[in-house]
Amino acid sequence: MIAKLTGRIEALEADRCVVDVNGVGYLVYASTRTLSALPAGASASLLIETQVREDAIVLYGFSESAEREWFRLLTTVQGVGAKVALNILSALSPRDLIAAIQAGDRGSLTRAPGVGAKLAVRLLTELREKAGAMPAGVGFSPVLPAPVGGVEADALSALVNLGYRRPEAQSAVGRVLERLGDEAALDAVIRDSLKELAR
Repeated sequence: MIAKLTGRIEALEADRCVVDVNGVGYLVYASTRTLSALPAGASASLLIETQVREDAIVLYGFSESAEREWFRLLTTVQGVGAKVALNILSALSPRDLIAAIQAGDRGSLTRAPGVGAKLAVRLLTELREKAGAMPAGVGFSPVLPAPVGGVEADALSALVNLGYRRPEAQSAVGRVLERLGDEAALDAVIRDSLKELAR
């Protein structure tokens, strides 16, 4: 079983790349998030998940271990094959995935090609208990449950009403409150959160 490849990124395509390791080109399927991080023509390392089928040995590559762990978990859900799992990981980072599942955000999941309303509900149901224990990837601060009152709840409500998705809004408000403190005025929290979301 191949667990990691280090070599020159020979070619990049929409859903896969070719990694040249000492003259042998490995075809590796990956999320758009991982592919966009790869330097074409330069050396890079990819964590690999190897799937052996009757007709083929298929390699799936990941730029970070959190994404690989999520790929493994997603493919345990009925109706989620490797391609759909990569589509989900292209649409949502591990951090966004945790936030979406914890918030019950079906809309975020259905943005991924191949994920309809029924599959989104199945993902939310089957993964809700497991999501909290999953790795979130680089730069993650755990998403707390939605607050019940106060400035944080009011700011979150305002941002959701403006059309922002709850996980993104919650993350932005959390960062702003960390910076400004819990005694910050509501208008300042909303204004700074909008700046965070605009980045």
